[in-house]
Amino acid sequence: MEYRELGRTGQKVSAICLGTMTWGEQNTEAEGHAQMDYALEQGVNFFDTAEMYAVPPRKETQGSTERIIGTWFKEKKNRDKVILATKASGRAPFDWLRKDGSPTQQTRAQILEAVDASLERLQTDYIDLYQLHWPDRPMAMFGAGGTSYQHLGEEQNPIHEILDALDEVVKAGKVRWIGLSNETPWGTMKFLHHSEMKNQPRVQSIQNAYSLVNRTFEMGLSEIAYREQVGLLAYSPLAQGYLTGKYQGGALPKGSRKQLFNRLQRYETPYADETFGKYIDIANKHGLDPSQFANQFATTRPFVTSNIIGATSMEQLKLAISSHDIPWTEELEKEVNEVHASQPNPCP
Repeated sequence: MEYRELGRTGQKVSAICLGTMTWGEQNTEAEGHAQMDYALEQGVNFFDTAEMYAVPPRKETQGSTERIIGTWFKEKKNRDKVILATKASGRAPFDWLRKDGSPTQQTRAQILEAVDASLERLQTDYIDLYQLHWPDRPMAMFGAGGTSYQHLGEEQNPIHEILDALDEVVKAGKVRWIGLSNETPWGTMKFLHHSEMKNQPRVQSIQNAYSLVNRTFEMGLSEIAYREQVGLLAYSPLAQGYLTGKYQGGALPKGSRKQLFNRLQRYETPYADETFGKYIDIANKHGLDPSQFANQFATTRPFVTSNIIGATSMEQLKLAISSHDIPWTEELEKEVNEVHASQPNPCP
């Protein structure tokens, strides 16, 4: 396993990060424990979760993923072996996430409540990387806005106040470092600017969607990753399963996320099927498993700190982790870029 520095922390994390969002919904506690056992054995020292998980978000399963990780820590007594990342929810109309029933925002009170609740579920006294799951300001999120920015209003909690709250939990020893998620170049640079002006905690990473069919990170955020050492934690490298080929020809495998929840519209845009097919053809031509091919594309990008893989079966998990060993050749790079040039970012 390769290890890369997380931002400017000096901490090395595995190039493959274990995603956990299905635990407590599609996966049982025992299956979550087995995945963590296997990942750690394979050299994966970086796990990512969120207060909202499992997905899809709902009151009945909220926090279940963190609780599964917490029981594993308690049983294995190996908290020191894992760099643990979790997330605080952004602005949303959820009335079931906070104790007082108010919609979620990134206020001081809500951030402090969220950190303490995550620590309790995780059965730990510190979080290594605490991320803002999505911006507090109104945004067209999760592909809804395409590749264009849509201004939806000014309402937001000031970034310097959000950083003040994060500074408080860092100084209390509850959080070591902070990160962003689903953020823009403007937002990332604003956080960096305020942290430098007031000596507040510095953003160390940004967790955004990134895959063969969504390379929008390269348009502006990649320069920030290089110049500011705010590396990408790439999520959805398989385009929520579409790049594996399992949905080709209208197939709907039983137990798949599409069959269970029908929430994959981000990857059902015009030209998407055609583009998925082209990338799957490249993998097949070179004798590669399409999922490993897609994962290794994300892992090998120079601005990626870690590629967040996810699995609902041990077979999928083994394929995802072993993708790191696939050679990424100049020929693969050339063929991928030719497809990207002909149909860039069909699923932003």
